[in-house]
Amino acid sequence: MTADERFMKKAIELAALAVEHGNEPFGAVLVKNGEIVYTNENQIYTATDPTFHAEAGLIRRFCKETGIMDLSEYTMYSSCEPCFMCCGAMVWVKLGRLVYGASDEDLCKILGEKGNLCTDLIFERSPWKPQVTSGVMRKESLEVLEEYFKSHRKG
Repeated sequence: MTADERFMKKAIELAALAVEHGNEPFGAVLVKNGEIVYTNENQIYTATDPTFHAEAGLIRRFCKETGIMDLSEYTMYSSCEPCFMCCGAMVWVKLGRLVYGASDEDLCKILGEKGNLCTDLIFERSPWKPQVTSGVMRKESLEVLEEYFKSHRKG
């Protein structure tokens, strides 16, 4: 198992935990120098905050708790390709690298929707562009998404 797969496995586990806690199936892990430094799961329902996505919530809490606002030396692992809001947060903190499992296109197919946005569109027009690796443990990420959204609506 590669390091990317190991950290993505944790993000997918957090996505499953988010469901157990009454939220949508998305998880995020922040890594520096090969060590997990912070994790977060989607909390839009339990926090009554539609912006409390796994990635944006992780950035918000990590920065507040540590005082660190430059994440150029960090990698974030996200169980699913982040939305435009979360990508924007990654730009503002200068995230060094993003690794995700399922794509936005995958999620939209599950939801029966037309594809929304992808990270490429956001980062392409932004002043900061993290390195992006997609499709890590995509199948495992899709399983969690499909299981949840077969009986739940998005948002």
